[in-house]
Amino acid sequence: MADDKLYKAEYLGSGTFVISKPKRKKIKMRQSQLKNPQRGSRK
Repeated sequence: MADDKLYKAEYLGSGTFVISKPKRKKIKMRQSQLKNPQRGSRK
């Protein structure tokens, strides 16, 4: 489970990488939506 929360790049060969990164927390996503209202929402 602790493995999910790390940034990780896995090399597959010939310049191909699999990049995994931690998911954003729900509280943080809510805050960013409140502070940055969606463009064109008042039209």
